[in-house]
Amino acid sequence: MTLTMKNALPRNWLTDLLLAGVLLTRLPLPQLPPDAFARGARAVWAYPVAGTLLGLVAGAVGQTLLALGLPAVFAAGGVLAVLMLLSGAMHEDGLGDTADGFWGGQTAARRLEIMKDSHIGTYGLLALGVTTGLRWSAYAALIPLGIWPVVAAAALSRAAMPCVMAGLPHARDTGLSLSVGQPDGRAAVTALVLAVVIGLASVGPAAVGGLLSALTATLGVGLIAHRKIAGQTGDVLGAVQQVSELAVLTSFVLILT
Repeated sequence: MTLTMKNALPRNWLTDLLLAGVLLTRLPLPQLPPDAFARGARAVWAYPVAGTLLGLVAGAVGQTLLALGLPAVFAAGGVLAVLMLLSGAMHEDGLGDTADGFWGGQTAARRLEIMKDSHIGTYGLLALGVTTGLRWSAYAALIPLGIWPVVAAAALSRAAMPCVMAGLPHARDTGLSLSVGQPDGRAAVTALVLAVVIGLASVGPAAVGGLLSALTATLGVGLIAHRKIAGQTGDVLGAVQQVSELAVLTSFVLILT
């Protein structure tokens, strides 16, 4: 079945928003009928909105901790904890599995096998440790500026995933990414445009730097995925979100602080 963006916004935008929220968050949302999930590929345009919701909640927690007199590094830990909790740590899990598979296997089949294993190895631990530490440091620098850098980073990084979904084939014949489907280029572009609008409203022109950083990071992860497994999986998409979020945060630290 060919999936397009036709009528997605005018007729089914609410379903798409809810579907994006159900797929990417653990927020309490209305239950969707089973047939709504057939729109998975068309709903990727709404991923930045799901990210925005996460960013608003996480940023609000960070600001509350600051208002209580706690240091920025503590507030940044609160931001990270909320982001992980409300997303089910699915993106962190994907990054760890991707790192283990890509650098722990010698063939594409073996890499995919490792990525499916629920255990985490040295590469995964190192990847999570480094990226989490750097994200924590970046949030500590940004949270004193307000809630909006958190919101912009959450939106831009989640707009990166549809780009890889549209640009790379599925690497295996099972899994979450396959069940969602492969969006067309218009859905990916719509997600990017929406993320930029959210970013501009949040942090102004700094959003352009964030977008360029996110796209560069996404291209890098996509090229590695193409070389390692000739495609993408749900784990790869999680890695894309994590790496692009770090790239966006880095650009914000350079531009805004």
